[in-house]
Amino acid sequence: MTKIKENSTNLANKRILENDCPEILAVNIIGGQWRLAICCYLINGSLRYGEIKKCLPHITERMLTLQLRKLEEYGVVQRTVYAEVPPRVTYTLTALGHELAPIIHELGKWGKKLKSERSAAGI
Repeated sequence: MTKIKENSTNLANKRILENDCPEILAVNIIGGQWRLAICCYLINGSLRYGEIKKCLPHITERMLTLQLRKLEEYGVVQRTVYAEVPPRVTYTLTALGHELAPIIHELGKWGKKLKSERSAAGI
């Protein structure tokens, strides 16, 4: 995952789209398979890094760390470090993150319907 240069046309276009269309902003925050999947698992409560990794066995540790940091940066996920030895870290959806729950459930229903229709059509 590379950073977009601050003066790039791509970043400028992305910001214009985000300003004109709030749906684009939302998709840019939770877009991609990993961020949405992480949020799906966190809907049920706090998880430690290793627990999230077990839920998503095909994600690399680097990618998981990057995605958790991005979700934290956007205010969707809260990272809590406990002063214990060894240190314990949990990830929890914030209030903003919990607002995604009904949207994620609706996406799930739509996905199941689509899957069923595609299966019936032999796709």
